[in-house]
Amino acid sequence: MSTLYLLNKPFHMLSQFTDTQGRATLADIIDIPDIYPAGRLDYDSEGLLLLTDDGALAHHISSPDHKQPKTYWVQVEGEPNEEALKALRGGITLNDGPTKQAKVRRISPPHLPERQPPVRYRATVPTSWLELTITEGRNRQVRRMTAHIGHPTLRLIRAAIGSWQLAGLAPGEWRKETLHMPQRPASPTSLHSRKRTTK
Repeated sequence: MSTLYLLNKPFHMLSQFTDTQGRATLADIIDIPDIYPAGRLDYDSEGLLLLTDDGALAHHISSPDHKQPKTYWVQVEGEPNEEALKALRGGITLNDGPTKQAKVRRISPPHLPERQPPVRYRATVPTSWLELTITEGRNRQVRRMTAHIGHPTLRLIRAAIGSWQLAGLAPGEWRKETLHMPQRPASPTSLHSRKRTTK
């Protein structure tokens, strides 16, 4: 049996518990000893982060070998046309090589708290939202992908990792799940959730 913590990381918070420069860290919102993130989320990105004290589980979640799909809600500058979305779906070539195929669709603006500080508003430049699912985890990959098609990312929220969902967690909130694993990490669909916990 293992324990997993699902946390909604706020904007401008590090995905770690200490920092020598005085920036916000996970220690500001969760006080559980001996846990660490299974994977990372950029300082200027928001959303779902998974934490555990189980090394095997952390590896199962974060290792590229297991190809856990990661779903993001992405606010981009401008309005990508179908050709741009098709390029993302088929894979594009970044400076560190071609990306794998992605799932992409246009979505209505999700119901989210306003970011602090808010995204810069420009009356002459429209914005739009995409839902983008990838199976890779390169550095700032989603931002580089949208920039490549000419639509820079303005706001980025990770909504899901595998079957683990951000739903129900406000920025800075977390909940605890107990995973029953007889020998090796089970797939997310076989997990048993416990009640939500917030600090």
